Amino acid sequence: MSKMLNTKNYHKMKIYHNPRCTKSRIALKAITDRGLQVEIVEYLKTPIAEEELANILRILKVDIQEIIRKNEKIFKESFKGKTLTKKEWITVLCANPKLIQRPILISDNVASIARDELELNSFLNNLEHKPLMQTKYIDLIEQTFDFPQDEFKLVDHCLRFHKLNLMELIKKHGTPLKFNYLPKISENINSCIQWFNNSIKKTNYTGNYFYSYCTKSSHFSFVIEEVLKNQVHIETSSAVDISIIQHLYKDGKIKKGTYIICNGYKPKDYISKIGELIDQTDLFVISVIDNTEELSQLLQTTDKKINIGIRIASEESPQFTFYTSRLGIRYKDIIPFFKKEIKPDPRVNLTMLHFFINTGINDNSYYWSELTKCLDVYSELKKINPELKSLNIGGGFPIKNSLGFDFDYQYIITEIIEKIKKTCDKHKIKEPDIFTEFGSFTVGESGGAIFEVIHQKQQNDREKWNMIDSSFMTNLPDTWSINKRFIMLPINRWNKDYEHVLLGGLTCDSDDFYNSEQHTNSIYLPKYVKEEPLFIGFFNTGAYQESIGGYGGLKHCLIPEPKHVIIKKDSTGNITTEVFNEEQSPQNFLSILGYNNS
Repeated sequence: MSKMLNTKNYHKMKIYHNPRCTKSRIALKAITDRGLQVEIVEYLKTPIAEEELANILRILKVDIQEIIRKNEKIFKESFKGKTLTKKEWITVLCANPKLIQRPILISDNVASIARDELELNSFLNNLEHKPLMQTKYIDLIEQTFDFPQDEFKLVDHCLRFHKLNLMELIKKHGTPLKFNYLPKISENINSCIQWFNNSIKKTNYTGNYFYSYCTKSSHFSFVIEEVLKNQVHIETSSAVDISIIQHLYKDGKIKKGTYIICNGYKPKDYISKIGELIDQTDLFVISVIDNTEELSQLLQTTDKKINIGIRIASEESPQFTFYTSRLGIRYKDIIPFFKKEIKPDPRVNLTMLHFFINTGINDNSYYWSELTKCLDVYSELKKINPELKSLNIGGGFPIKNSLGFDFDYQYIITEIIEKIKKTCDKHKIKEPDIFTEFGSFTVGESGGAIFEVIHQKQQNDREKWNMIDSSFMTNLPDTWSINKRFIMLPINRWNKDYEHVLLGGLTCDSDDFYNSEQHTNSIYLPKYVKEEPLFIGFFNTGAYQESIGGYGGLKHCLIPEPKHVIIKKDSTGNITTEVFNEEQSPQNFLSILGYNNS
């Protein structure tokens, strides 16, 4: 079905439209609001001919894979994994129009898959030939987002981050450059504590709240020392973590009674270090049991009574590769494990049940379903074990990854607390203390990276590559390993015209690029001018990037580099071996991370 809206005739445009799609409705409204004449093609009612679809692809100048909706049920059931020619795919899409991405806008000989407002506004701006047409980068941002924002403001067409003059930072230190704005760490911690306290008061919840920092997000001394200024607690994930705790305790930076929650799978060295922590400090150590063999191993390291938690092996989300998390103990095994191994032993005190899902805390049916199962197990355990008093709901708060980010932390916290309270009321048990282990939320929004665009390459009619003076693979490894997106903004030249570009890193690897943002499938930056330096910033990069990128020899979760052996043949043909490097030591890690190894 095709119809024409009679609006001002700046440009005749066609939109391939699905009125049930929110993004398609937004695009149509934007077109009509600007007074552009538009022909509406409701392609689900009037399927597109194969020749017409081939022409759309020609104008779009994209691979056919970019217009296929791969989350549709029919794609997953009938076409996922199939290798078809372009002509065969065109036949499939025309026969199954639900698989065609929408909305598609075409005007004259240009087109766009306008799935986000930034792409939509850019496309429409380029079409409108008005005397006062707005084509500056600041115009594009202001049309698409609420701007300025709390942490992002402009002064003299240059970006400020938390009032920090980034151009002065560049002049002083040059690029490429990484930085950490430490006050943001304490700000996020205290905001979260306040949200939980607000919800506890609102719901008349009787348990307490304990904020813990997940150290694997960033182990640097300056990060953890900033965290500890706020009298919060620590979650560990490896043996080297315990070495850091011991060092901080010796220096008086971790105080008596601080909770140390020892999480993760525990090899012998990790278990041994937990035993040392229990024996040598007055910290409140809780070892969260990850498998049924850990308990007996831990008891062999100390003569003291120990406090433990149990981690639930949650069911993974439907999109995940596995059905059940590899971490923790299965739901059905927890009660039998308690009755057989924990209850008979007077040296063991089960105080905590631990719950976490990989997708984090979200307001969706999957999260609430898994939390409900966790609360049912907690209730059953509490009835047979009065010493159980804490529920650890893990981490997983999202952080700002776009100027359009919108997450109501206070709302979701209240919903969680109300659900816990209702479950406890139902089972007539005391409400537990609530622990969280926020890592990315604590430190992520404190970090940033700044690069200079050092060259632009025009590789074809459509693609311009802005080359930066560093590498995404080595400095922002999540961008290529898990396709993570950060807030990316120019530092200067916001008053200049903008263009669509791709960003390339310095390595020879084909994966060293950045081609989209969280809110858009494109990147727009002020136009490259060789004589006018352009600097770009990536913001909220403070979690995981250094350890995964191998900063100074770091490893994720501080798992040491293994011993490296060289195998040779001597002159007589006999095999010989020699050690090239010993296994990485805890002292090496502490030195890299900025701790004084006295």
